[in-house]
Order: sequence, then C-alpha cells, then structure tokens
Amino acid sequence: MSGKNNAATVTLPSAQEIVMERIFNAPRELVFKAYTDPDLIPRWWGPRRYTTTVDKLDVRAGGVWRFIQHDAAGNEFAFNGVYREVVPPARLSYTFEFEGLPGHIIVETVTFEEHAGQTKVSVTGFFESAEDRDGMLTSGMEEGANESNDRLAELLATLV
Repeated sequence: MSGKNNAATVTLPSAQEIVMERIFNAPRELVFKAYTDPDLIPRWWGPRRYTTTVDKLDVRAGGVWRFIQHDAAGNEFAFNGVYREVVPPARLSYTFEFEGLPGHIIVETVTFEEHAGQTKVSVTGFFESAEDRDGMLTSGMEEGANESNDRLAELLATLV
C-alpha cells in the first residue's frame, strides 16, 4: 500500500453500486474513530465551504444518525440514516438519505483494512436503482467525496 494521499479510486461494479477506496496514513482504529466520533466528524465530513453539525449519532445497529451542513448564506442541507451493522474497527453499514431529495436511500458499507499502519477505507454505496446511482454520479458526489477524504487525511495527520 502506498502512503501517498490522493483521490479515491472509484469503480462501478454493477448498475446500482459505486465503490470508492482510499488509503490513509493512520491505524484503522483511529480512522474508524473519525467516522464515529461526534467531535471529529464535523472536522472532516463534507466540503470545506460548509460547516457540519452532528444533530444525532447513535453508533449501534438500529441507531440513527443525522448531520446538517450549513453554507455561508445560512442554508442548511441535512443527511440522515440508520446504522445496520457496527463492527469496530472493521466495518460500518448504514442507510444514507439526503433530506432535500427524500425517498432516495442508499445503503453504504464502509470497511477499514489496516496494512503496516495505513488503512484502506472502502465505501460501497448500493442504490435502489441505476437512475439513482447515475444521478449521484452527475451530482458532484465524487468531487465532494474526494474533498471530504482530503479533509479526513489532514485531520488524521494531526491525530496520529
């Protein structure tokens, strides 16, 4: 595994899936913590032009999460879901819904794989339809994910 932080690798294994993978220079326990700690999430989740507030975070099977992003003009964009599986520090699975487009629910599964002090994070998004997946691809999701991943890499560098 390379220690170089760069854009995530994005693949489309089926008409309803997106898989993004990236390697971080941090042990998986720390990367997992960044995904599940309400104090750390606002420091990396989402594009830099927004601030993120953790409204709800109950990291257990059946627990709910809700994050709200705020832009400079005072607009809010909320996201929510329910955890389906929590296996520290190896795996998270949860639903993901943008409240501005209700009813389009994604199931995301995140795996954390450590090799020699680095962690490969794989995020698989399973969409209800090919149209939903393609809509997400054209919405700027990849750019936003890469910006979040860059922010996460910067945060992890301060915590290692």
